[in-house]
Amino acid sequence: MKLVLRQALTLSGIGLAIGLPIAFAVNRIMASVIFGIVSVNPAVLLGFTALLLLLALVSGYVPARRAMRVDPMAALRYE
Repeated sequence: MKLVLRQALTLSGIGLAIGLPIAFAVNRIMASVIFGIVSVNPAVLLGFTALLLLLALVSGYVPARRAMRVDPMAALRYE
């Protein structure tokens, strides 16, 4: 269970670590070029970051829970 959840959260963390600075940069560029664009609201980005991490945790938990129910010998015989 820990292996699957760690992998899901690691991939999501990498994506967020790459995406958040890009979002800030694009927002600054857009605010300087287009009139009326409001600057980044950190509370909104923090909320979406927490939501994405929660969704990654849930989407990793469901397959991990299903995999835990399978008998290891049956899985090895299937391979």
